[in-house]
Amino acid sequence: MNPFDLTGKTALITGGNSGIGLGMAKAIAAAGGKVAIWGTNAEKNAAARDEIAQAGGEVLALECDVGDEAAVEACFAKTVEALGSVHGCFANAGVSGRGGKPFIEMAADEWRRVMRVNLDGAFFTLRTAAKHMVTNKIEGVLAGTASLAAIEASPRSEHYAATKGGMISMTKSLAVELARYGIRAHSILPGWIDTNMTVKTLASDGFQNKVFPRVPMRRWGTGDDFGGIAVYLMSNASRYHTGDTFVIDGGYSLF
Repeated sequence: MNPFDLTGKTALITGGNSGIGLGMAKAIAAAGGKVAIWGTNAEKNAAARDEIAQAGGEVLALECDVGDEAAVEACFAKTVEALGSVHGCFANAGVSGRGGKPFIEMAADEWRRVMRVNLDGAFFTLRTAAKHMVTNKIEGVLAGTASLAAIEASPRSEHYAATKGGMISMTKSLAVELARYGIRAHSILPGWIDTNMTVKTLASDGFQNKVFPRVPMRRWGTGDDFGGIAVYLMSNASRYHTGDTFVIDGGYSLF
């Protein structure tokens, strides 16, 4: 038997229409799983749905603002109606900080903007998925996309760092609380990944000259680099593995 065969399993991936989320979705579909992606941009959702469909399997794309509690619950119900039980939930949707102002000048509205999506959105998403799994006796997996900002200093981006540190703490707590139901929980910490969110930053002279040389694998990460971990966590191969923090950064944090 192939422990990585995801036939009969369904994954929900928020922020699944590009970057890391899209890389996860394509890999899960290629392994035989059904995939639901949520995103706020209808055109990107449609393009991602077509790309995922090429890997095989059923795909559902929904517009969803994860910072809206009612929207999360409504979209989850639509996901279950279309694809059946959800066996894996990846809380991947997120926003970055804006402006790069000193912490002492950070506006409360900016703080709340990032919290609303990165932490509140993850809470709404994971809570809804956990309730579905417990109620339906599904031994599934919950995973949240954190960041190296959670474990390394992120000056002028304290709000972003706080949400990602919170993601690690939340998933560890979920791993312990939900283990009795056979539900596993993990956080995933990307390093410098070439996505729509980071494209300008990575292309800057500062990053090319100072950051890139610190990546031992000598390349920026891509969304496709997260397909393997998504398949592993969805699969029976990880059925006794919970509460972990996966750093996927090409060795950056070691060097």
